[in-house]
Amino acid sequence: MSTPIELAAIVTELRAVRERWRTSQQRPVEVGGRELPSGEALASIVSGLRGALFPMRLGPPDLRQESEDYYVGHTLDAVLNALLVQVRLELRYQARHAQQPPADADARALAVVHDFGAALPTIRSLLDSDVLAAYHGDPAAGSVDEVLLCYPGLHAMIHHRLAHQLYRLGVPLLARLVSELAHADTGIDIHPGARIGPGFFIDHGSGVVIGETAEIGRNVRLYQAVTLGAKRFATDGQGHLQKGGARHPIVEDEVVIYAGATILGRVTIGRGSTIGGNVWLTRSVPPNSRIAQASARDDALGDATGK
Repeated sequence: MSTPIELAAIVTELRAVRERWRTSQQRPVEVGGRELPSGEALASIVSGLRGALFPMRLGPPDLRQESEDYYVGHTLDAVLNALLVQVRLELRYQARHAQQPPADADARALAVVHDFGAALPTIRSLLDSDVLAAYHGDPAAGSVDEVLLCYPGLHAMIHHRLAHQLYRLGVPLLARLVSELAHADTGIDIHPGARIGPGFFIDHGSGVVIGETAEIGRNVRLYQAVTLGAKRFATDGQGHLQKGGARHPIVEDEVVIYAGATILGRVTIGRGSTIGGNVWLTRSVPPNSRIAQASARDDALGDATGK
């Protein structure tokens, strides 16, 4: 006979591990409910928001145009109330760590959800500009509907526009959860803090990384495996990474960055520039630059020899 599983012993040992963790992290004992927002709940909320933003394309398959407003209103009522629960959890979590009264967090949660809902028409307009950028920027795109339904870059941008608004409203954990839903689906990793202008197009998309403090202007196009990252990380006296600080690139309007390019640090890519595939760039370039592998390699060699 096989050895029976000692479930009681495993449960007891797991409880001991949890208690050690909570003690080491100075976590309070929680009674009656979860402490943090739920990724599963956020996935359902984002699914509803996608449908409310694009009801006849991303809403239910049997929706008719004459019922559009009813569906949008009903859906928003449900998802914004569900979002309020998740916002309240994060703000209460923040309040505990800041030793603030939870009642203040509950009042703030209502304001956050109100402001988020009010921003949805602007988010839809930004996404319309992203759809058009993809349609006009890709000769393989047969229609704007194909872009919306099929393109991973647009899928990622729907999540990012929603996540960025949550980030701006002071709920960064919820924002990160929303971003990671798209990251898991598409392989496109956009931090919700990144500021991205209208008309943004990520072609193909897999492997794209855009850091928290990146700033991207209007009508910018990226291809797969582009990284807008940090060059180095400041540390404190104990060697711990310092949080915050502008450390990612600024990409001005009308820039194209081809596949595999890596741009690191708080550098500026000037308006109208083109960065070639697989370029490694750690310096600013002026407007209308054309940077290819050879020129980038020459610059790197010059830096290395002191020229």
